[in-house]
Amino acid sequence: MSWLQPSFCSCTKVVATACLLMTGLISTHSAAQATTDQPQPLSYSCQYTKTPPTVDGRLNDPAWQSAAWTSDFVDIEGPAKDKPRYRTRMKMLWDDNYLYIAAELQEPEVKATLTKHDSVIFKDNDFELFLKPLPETQSYYEFEINALNTGWDLFLNKPYREGGKADNSWDIEGLKTAVAVNGTLNNPNDKDVGWTVEIAIPLTAFQPRQDVPHPTLGTIWRVNFSRVEWKAGQPKEDNWVWTPQGLINMHVPDRWGYLRFTR
Repeated sequence: MSWLQPSFCSCTKVVATACLLMTGLISTHSAAQATTDQPQPLSYSCQYTKTPPTVDGRLNDPAWQSAAWTSDFVDIEGPAKDKPRYRTRMKMLWDDNYLYIAAELQEPEVKATLTKHDSVIFKDNDFELFLKPLPETQSYYEFEINALNTGWDLFLNKPYREGGKADNSWDIEGLKTAVAVNGTLNNPNDKDVGWTVEIAIPLTAFQPRQDVPHPTLGTIWRVNFSRVEWKAGQPKEDNWVWTPQGLINMHVPDRWGYLRFTR
């Protein structure tokens, strides 16, 4: 049977080579498919305002009228998932002293229970901000707020999955927040329209942790926004976001959107 061996070996090499080529093609296709399927980060042009809005939660200041709303929030994994049950959107402004955020959350039953600062706010329905002023570093900031205007601010030196730890001792000095409820808070016997949030973050608030340069025209920060919504009787919450993460994890800053400071 020895005369068959060279032919067998040659055939084996051809088959092996073909398999390797196919494997390479499949791997390349899979990588390309993964890149294509991963949601691309959105971008928001944040306008400069000469007249700061009054932080009262109502969003009816003239300054806000010129600021563009974002697209409606989608599921954290992307638009291929179910469309959120309730609408969420936000807008931003800035001036020489503050970054302003306004959010509108549609909600037929506005409710909240947590009243202590730095509670784990996402145990209530909430609105969340993730901000990375220095895109070249691993560090970032998070702020959460509920319909009772209770906030949780924290600093992370790097993402949790990379061994990062939350620093709850960081407080946003000079922070202004307000919530307005269009309906009645914590009353299940009527139907609400929703709630609106207004936040003013001093541009100097990051200095205790990082030397963040004052933004100028063209400055870019990484940012994302999230809404946690609990379903009655269900153990799992919904996560709706401005720019989709592609996975159920907000702590992947490379997938956040871009905040561009404009005038």
